[in-house]
Amino acid sequence: MISKSVGRGAALAMALSFGMLGAGLATAKPTHAVGASPAIAAALADKARPETDTSRDEARKPGALLAFARVHPGEKVGELLPGGGYFTRLISRIVGEKGAVYSWIPGEGPTRGTANFKVVPDVNYTNVSLVRGPAFSAPEKLDLVWTSQNYHDLHHHGGNAEATNAAAFEALKPGGYYFVTDHAGAAGTGDSQTDALHRIDPALVKSEVAKAGFKLVGESKALANAADDHTVSVFKIHDKTDQFVFLFQKPKGK
Repeated sequence: MISKSVGRGAALAMALSFGMLGAGLATAKPTHAVGASPAIAAALADKARPETDTSRDEARKPGALLAFARVHPGEKVGELLPGGGYFTRLISRIVGEKGAVYSWIPGEGPTRGTANFKVVPDVNYTNVSLVRGPAFSAPEKLDLVWTSQNYHDLHHHGGNAEATNAAAFEALKPGGYYFVTDHAGAAGTGDSQTDALHRIDPALVKSEVAKAGFKLVGESKALANAADDHTVSVFKIHDKTDQFVFLFQKPKGK
């Protein structure tokens, strides 16, 4: 497995021993700083983070999500569709100088995605590399592939969820993790809300990622919001949507 495999395994065993996993599914604590490791706490306190990031911390609960995904110093992380770099900056700080972040935006020329992505180049986050091309790839095997609030984009505007999930599987080391969180669509809607509402049915995501060979090993309710009825565009309520949080794993023997 990865260089941190013992640490990951021990963390999972500890979670099991304390009853954090029920039927194989974990629930992270719903506050952004609870349970954060020293590396995560330091990343959250990073003075280089812009106010546009820190002002969203209470709603996005990054500490809980990063701990749930078991992000550690020294890891190699692939990020699918980084948006403006909110999590890129945090992951960069956590993995540190011995780690690396490969942030993928599809295509070759200028796109809206690259215009929003302000992390490369940045003297504060020199371990981040921008990856371009029709499908995600990285120059080395990864410990973790991460995507947040963007999986639905793989279902419109030329996206290809099947190919991207397969690429994530191939990019990971055996036993590596695939973290996916996004705005939940109404049950049974599949991908019919991905363009108009920027939402996706969580059941579809589970099915598609499992088809690529992954096993679901954790589900967090940190971003669940029962007040969201799944009928409103995410741009109208921003970080107040009901969001699913899944952690998948590539089998260790693959």
